[in-house]
Parts: sequence; structure tokens; C-alpha cells
Amino acid sequence: MDKFELTNAQFEQAVAECRELFGKKLHDYKASWRILRPSALTDQLFIKAKRIRSLEIKKESMVGEGIRPEFIALINYGIVGLIQLNEGFADTVDIDNDEAMRLYDRYAHEALELMKKKNHDYDEAWRGMRVSSYTDFILTKIERIKEIENLQGETLVSEGIDANYMDIINYAVFGLIKLKK
Repeated sequence: MDKFELTNAQFEQAVAECRELFGKKLHDYKASWRILRPSALTDQLFIKAKRIRSLEIKKESMVGEGIRPEFIALINYGIVGLIQLNEGFADTVDIDNDEAMRLYDRYAHEALELMKKKNHDYDEAWRGMRVSSYTDFILTKIERIKEIENLQGETLVSEGIDANYMDIINYAVFGLIKLKK
């Protein structure tokens, strides 16, 4: 198995772990996230990333939950962001759990395929990075999303919100893998 095959397997395992939790939360809450407007979803991503940064700096959690669950949340909310961006938000839960999982799988697959292509082009550079850098890059991507939302999508040269969601998912997967070691 070459290094890219190993990494691809790690990417797939990380996304599978996130999918499992997503399915369990669907059971408990249904697709309640369907009501999230773009700005609320951005703020949800923001609080998850800020909590990671806070824990990295303080080295202590007062509620006993670590960084890894927050990376999982960033991945799942990033996928929800892609769904909402393409499907729009709703005033009520308008899809059943099977449809929610189908949408999850579609956008998770797109993110996973992009991650594999980027990993090939960047030649495993993420392995030499610090987890705290992933956190900072995620926060930067969230700030970019906020600004694109403020500009109502009228950008001059930047990638869109979807590309930023993909990058957030990508960096969070890296963090999830590195923290599993």
C-alpha cells in the first residue's frame, strides 16, 4: 500500500466515523438543521472552531469534552453547509432521515474526492503541519464565508462559500486523523 492509498483509507475512515454520528443524531433530532439559514450555520461552525482554539490555548476543558468531537462537528456541519447551500433552507423539517442520509452521502463523497485530489497535488503536506494550524485555517475560512455572506455573494476573485466549506471539512479531517494517533 503506497502513502496515498493509506491516506485515502484514513480519509474514508474519518468520514465514516462522522457519518455514523450524523446518523445517530438524525435518529435523535431528525433533520432539524434544515431550518438553519446560512448565517446561523456559519456561526455554528464558528463556535465549534473557536472552542477548539480555546482548548488548544487553555489546555483544559471545563465540560470534559475534548477537541476531537469538535472536529467531527465541523465535518458534519460543513457537509450540512454544502447541503443547505445547494438545497436551500426550510421553515420546517422537510426531509426524512433516509433523504438526509442520501444528501449527506452525496456531499461527503464530493468532499472526500476533492480531498484525495488535493492530497495528491500537495503531496501529503498536511502530515507535516500542526493541528493548531488546521484550527487557524478553519477560522480563516469561516471569516471568509462571513464576508462573502456580507457581500451577498458578490465577490471579485474569491472562491465561493462551497469551496470554503470543502476546505473546512478537509482541515477538520486532517485534525481528526492526527488526534487519533
